[in-house]
Amino acid sequence: MPYEFHFELVMQSLDRLLWGAALTIRLSALSMVLGLAVGVCAAVILKNGPAYARAVVRAYVEVIRSTPFLVQLFIIYFGLPSLGLQLDANGAALVAMTVNLGAYAAEIVRAGIGAVHPSQLEAAQALGMTRWQVMRHVVLLPALEKVYPALASQFTLMMLASSVVSAISAEELTAAAHLLDSETFRSFEIYIVVMVLYIVLALLFRFSFWVLGQIVFKRRRRLGAVRMGA
Repeated sequence: MPYEFHFELVMQSLDRLLWGAALTIRLSALSMVLGLAVGVCAAVILKNGPAYARAVVRAYVEVIRSTPFLVQLFIIYFGLPSLGLQLDANGAALVAMTVNLGAYAAEIVRAGIGAVHPSQLEAAQALGMTRWQVMRHVVLLPALEKVYPALASQFTLMMLASSVVSAISAEELTAAAHLLDSETFRSFEIYIVVMVLYIVLALLFRFSFWVLGQIVFKRRRRLGAVRMGA
């Protein structure tokens, strides 16, 4: 018997899926900002920190990169309450996404820092730049520009991986789809719509990253060219 599609049942509850998609965007955006901050700090420590700090950061990166995201999520949501730290589902999802993304961002940013030629550091020091100025203008910004495409790809992957947080009932897109499926039993139609929504979100994030890259790095290159011409 041929399968009959009934998308009208899904369309009647589309607002619930869109509400879940909005939470997916918020969780992803916050985790990207916080994860990038964690990654940059970790990368700087790996390159210039004391030995004990490098060992701690290296252990953090290896543990996170060598374990499934779902296991990390369960440890934070189900394990931390045993230590007296209770987080709701959305809070635990944000912490898990930030911790996971921070480890991957650390390795990406570290590679960018390693690509900065030592002669650039020597030239900056010869110009009398402070340590913070060297780190900001000569190391971090050029490093981030070099690895920006890789970071943008990792951020998009994190947005897609956020579907895993439905396992702890965080009310994002996939969790909304699960709930709607349990009420309508139209799994095929629901997850086709959810797949389309994730594709739209991925394209939205990629376009946003492209625009941000044009604004931040193209403007930086233009200002550098003007200064050199002056």
